[in-house]
Amino acid sequence: MKNEKLPAWDLSDLFNGIDDEKITKGLEKYKKFCANFAKRYKGKLKNLDGAEFAAMLKEYEKNISMASKIGGFAYLNMVTQMKNQQAMAFYQDISEKLTDYGKPLVFLSLEINSLDKEKISSWLKNKEAAFYKPWLERLRRFKKYELSEEVEEVLIEKSLTSSSAWVRLYEETSSKLVYKIDGKTYNDAEISKLLLESDENIRLKVGKEINRVAMQNADLFTFIYNMVIKDKAIEDEKRGFKRPVSSRNMSENVSDKTVDALAESVRMHYRDIAHRFYKLKAKWLKKDKISYWDRNAPLPFSADCNYSWEETVEIVLNAYKKFSPRLYAIAKDFFTHNWIDVPPRDGKRSGAFCAPVCADSHPYLLLNFAGKQNDILTLAHELGHGCHHQTRVKNGELNEYSRMTTEEVASVFGEMITFQSMVEKLPDSKEKLALIASKVSDMINTAIRQIAFHFFETRAHEERKSGELSTERLNTIWQEEMKESLGEYVEVGDDCAYIWSQVGHFFFLPFYVYAYSFADCLVNSLYQVSQSGTVENFNDKYMQMLSQTAIGDYKKLLAPFGLNPDNPEFWDKGLELISKYIDELERLDKKLNL
Repeated sequence: MKNEKLPAWDLSDLFNGIDDEKITKGLEKYKKFCANFAKRYKGKLKNLDGAEFAAMLKEYEKNISMASKIGGFAYLNMVTQMKNQQAMAFYQDISEKLTDYGKPLVFLSLEINSLDKEKISSWLKNKEAAFYKPWLERLRRFKKYELSEEVEEVLIEKSLTSSSAWVRLYEETSSKLVYKIDGKTYNDAEISKLLLESDENIRLKVGKEINRVAMQNADLFTFIYNMVIKDKAIEDEKRGFKRPVSSRNMSENVSDKTVDALAESVRMHYRDIAHRFYKLKAKWLKKDKISYWDRNAPLPFSADCNYSWEETVEIVLNAYKKFSPRLYAIAKDFFTHNWIDVPPRDGKRSGAFCAPVCADSHPYLLLNFAGKQNDILTLAHELGHGCHHQTRVKNGELNEYSRMTTEEVASVFGEMITFQSMVEKLPDSKEKLALIASKVSDMINTAIRQIAFHFFETRAHEERKSGELSTERLNTIWQEEMKESLGEYVEVGDDCAYIWSQVGHFFFLPFYVYAYSFADCLVNSLYQVSQSGTVENFNDKYMQMLSQTAIGDYKKLLAPFGLNPDNPEFWDKGLELISKYIDELERLDKKLNL
């Protein structure tokens, strides 16, 4: 892999660079549009008929899409070179201009929500206006939580110097962190890969170094986190949300009750899933307890394979093709075009993501590929996001809304079908056990650990109401939640006390984390249905479901599969699959006499 040339994305299908005159012209066009749009329509919506309303929204959608394209380019240009001050300044400048220019548009949602149901219904009788019904319904859900136009404008303006500013400071600081192991330096994107090394001493050094650097920056990250929480609390209070999680739930169109049921159901399964698995892992690693940093360690009898990028792509695409030729055709475009940025490099954001630009344009994938087995499933995950977006392009910019709970479905399902394709090729062997163990570890990280993160967030936000939280207090909450979720066979000591500050979602998208568990349980249930053969044409229905996730509700989306997320047993069914995999691990452990 060292000599392999890894592909990087080409953003020229958006713009030719930060000096492209199309950006300047686009910004000026957007500025004029926003001002003129407000002059033409503000205070006049009640006089529009259905056809006029549809024409207005088409114009609005076209210009919003143009702005998204400019903002998306600025972000993508930045995340691969976060030490480049010019790229950082360009992103900030674009963000500020788009925010400033878009202020006149604040009236639209407020005015629509001031109208009665009868007026909305009259608009929807028009066929072209009815296309935007999902957008209107989403808008109407927030009616009781909206503030006056003047206050909404202030919140938009202040976001650049409050929440967005704190997030930017957090991300910029994180991207510049330097880690040193045995005389070599590593960036944020590279260091976490070393935790997958087979050498226990390397993993221990890496874990301690990550914690040391986090401790070194703890004062700053603690202050940022306190400000992020307080900023959210102020807005939540003004809008009337009773709980810190409620605004996120409203965005996801799920009730507080449903999320509480998910969280408590997962907590009830800590022992029979996470605790049971780590007991096995401690045995395989020949330890009474494993270190916190050994949770994802490869097993001593697993092959320490390195995969080329070409091999990784082949494994994932073959799995996608076996499941659905249509899914394969969509996925292949990401590789025939330069839509993926693959190599880890200095200044590049860590982790992996899929970034949509606008509804009618393809998304981009960011990876930090190191050639490890988990990189195969990471590609399958992010590619699932990309394919999911491509199934929804006909929804339009306004209807196209990412609910995090369904947004993770295609990605986790992509992981699952890729994993199963890998397992099916193996006989009962140590290699098979190691592969299943690796997948279970990932599933625990997704379904179990993310709920532990959720409980950490919940406690932090609640306690912050009484005043700023100290680093020591945040460390304590973190360790308590980790100990409860991971169990007695994982050592949660001082060498991982500061790791809460490494969880970016706590900072840039509070209460996002439960969406991973939500999606994992949902996918596990879906996968079991697919294997049962009880649903005819499952693959086609699955693809149809993906195209509707932004515009349909959960009950309707899952009804063709006989699933109901309002039923508490739904979550247990999803967690049951993980438990079955652990049953299989126990069987293989006994058979192989490990």
